[in-house]
Amino acid sequence: MKASSANLLSVIKGPKQFVIPIYQRTYSWQIAQCEKLLKDIIRISKDPSVPGHFIGSIVYFQEGIHTVSDVPELLVIDGQQRLTTVSILIAAMAEFIKDNDVEIETSFTKLQNYYLLNAEEEGNLRYKLLLTRRDKETLIDLIKGVPFRENHSQRVIENFNYFKDKINKENAVDIYNGIQRLFIVDVALEKDKDNPQLIFESLNSTGLDLSHADLIRNYILMGQEVNLQNELYERFWYPMEQSYGNDYSAYFDWFMRDYLSVKTGSIPKIGMVYESFKNYVQGDSAPESITEVVEDIYKFSNHYVNIVLHKENDTDIRGAFKSISKLKVDVSYPYFLPIYNDYANEVISKSELLEIIGLVESYVFRRAICGIPTNSMNKTFSNLYKSVQKDRYVESVKASLQLLESYKRFPSDSEFEKEIVLKDVYNFRSRNYLLSKLENYKRKELVNVDNYTIEHVMPQNPNLSEEWRTMLGENWKVIQENYLHTIGNLTLTGYNSELSDRPFGQKKTIEGGFNDSPIRLNDFFRRAEIWREEEILTRAKELAAKATGIWISPDLNDEQLEYYKPEEKSSATYSVDSYDYLKGDMIELYEALKKRILNIDSSVHEEYKKLYIAYKSSTNFVDIVPQKSRLRLSLNIPFASIIDPKGYCKDITDLGRWGNGDVEVGFENLNQLDDVMELIEQAFDKQMEAV
Repeated sequence: MKASSANLLSVIKGPKQFVIPIYQRTYSWQIAQCEKLLKDIIRISKDPSVPGHFIGSIVYFQEGIHTVSDVPELLVIDGQQRLTTVSILIAAMAEFIKDNDVEIETSFTKLQNYYLLNAEEEGNLRYKLLLTRRDKETLIDLIKGVPFRENHSQRVIENFNYFKDKINKENAVDIYNGIQRLFIVDVALEKDKDNPQLIFESLNSTGLDLSHADLIRNYILMGQEVNLQNELYERFWYPMEQSYGNDYSAYFDWFMRDYLSVKTGSIPKIGMVYESFKNYVQGDSAPESITEVVEDIYKFSNHYVNIVLHKENDTDIRGAFKSISKLKVDVSYPYFLPIYNDYANEVISKSELLEIIGLVESYVFRRAICGIPTNSMNKTFSNLYKSVQKDRYVESVKASLQLLESYKRFPSDSEFEKEIVLKDVYNFRSRNYLLSKLENYKRKELVNVDNYTIEHVMPQNPNLSEEWRTMLGENWKVIQENYLHTIGNLTLTGYNSELSDRPFGQKKTIEGGFNDSPIRLNDFFRRAEIWREEEILTRAKELAAKATGIWISPDLNDEQLEYYKPEEKSSATYSVDSYDYLKGDMIELYEALKKRILNIDSSVHEEYKKLYIAYKSSTNFVDIVPQKSRLRLSLNIPFASIIDPKGYCKDITDLGRWGNGDVEVGFENLNQLDDVMELIEQAFDKQMEAV
């Protein structure tokens, strides 16, 4: 490697050609960056005390530093954006000089022949800078002064026109003088001696310049022979980029995260996708050849585009995935990718795929209605495909969902119906999705819910009219507080302002009222004569029963489920009687604490161990060691994180006590119960954050 500080124009001048590899991202500098460069150029031209302006490095390959060639072709691996921008600026300056009479120590011909062209060459070798695809054609047309082709590079033209507009007779000399004082670090690499990938990574180590998609693409292609580079890029990478349309930069990093989750079984952080990809490719689980790696990425990327960007050709499958998107459950994609791959390989049928998508939709939505925390679902979905049995595909999917327990559970029909009746639906994130599904269930002429407004049958106004108070009864205020935003009291209308706070009878009979409405959600009101707590609950229960038919649950019986249950490892069985000190006052203390701990959350359960009693949700958050005169509690939380205003906690980090965690608390009498529970709940919350 040869690196030195150099004048930019001196580096460009002379017979040579800078070639941008096909895998490099396209030219992307915007007007704001061009404006800053131009200001810096004008500034240094006016200040003789400034020797020059450093604009970064240009790193390139040449076959060998001592190789003699008429026009050496230099493969640029870093610096193409600034090199391209300065070339565009020189082209704009040349055109200005050609069209204007200005006293300047250069000419149109000199600027072109010194810095834009290899004047004695023909074909592609004639051009100093060879970009990729549309950028290449547009820059050549610009230098030749011919009309741009129809499919031109908008960015190249925009920046050229910007410089053209900014150059005038007053500043042309300053701009040219400033360009002459631009400096770079000129880094020439030798083939077979320098590792371009390591140098490339060090130049982009901050991650600010390139996305993970750029880094992964360059990692795959940079070390290959040119013919293989072109083949991989043209066959796989470029079509893959095009399949995302304008969403490539926004989605590809997330696709790679999900792809790696599928391939490795662990979920990389979005900021570590590139590092995780390198570890995967260098490990034993990746395909042996780079062609197989790229082909596999290409295949799964097409699946991702069909699932996430809704480019699936089948309207039924596309509609099913759109419903998943409405629920904003991105964490399900690592589960859907291999399942969709099985569908593409005809392992499962279209109807089976749709049934699985519907089950996942029901799982996610039921949990949202029941208020079960979502922070565990990424791990749930990343591991769920492992339960698929290809010879019993759909049944094994149902079993894997039905056997989920605790905070991962698939809510039952009874839990779902109970919660949906009392849920604050009006302020629910998926409100319109819920109402749309209820309205359009088994309906061919679909209603667009977004074209309607939400109507509260019992009005929101806290100062209800006398007529409403009379209808609701003496507890009208409590009824309004309890049921105002629930599903039983909500519907859709196009006449929200007309209905307003009117009495129920008028809401039914006015023009556009419930009796006149084509909305199926309003059918119940045509049968009702009054609107009280009883009617609200009756309608809510009817809708809840309908909801269980829309968001269905797995329906395997106990005999079917038994086949899929993992074999239980035989182990010693312990009970309360296993602990010598759980007698008398200690058993009373233990029972009071146990009741409170189990009430923290429905996911909490108790396990008896040989020397302590564990309470866990995803993992242990408090362990109880019965002692003669107290219960010694181990809280699984860093000592520095616990908030302990009364000083109950002791730091036992690295002390080797029975139980899990760094915090010890002594529980000696019932007067401490509330204070101790506050400490235990902190440990529980900490564990749930980590799920």
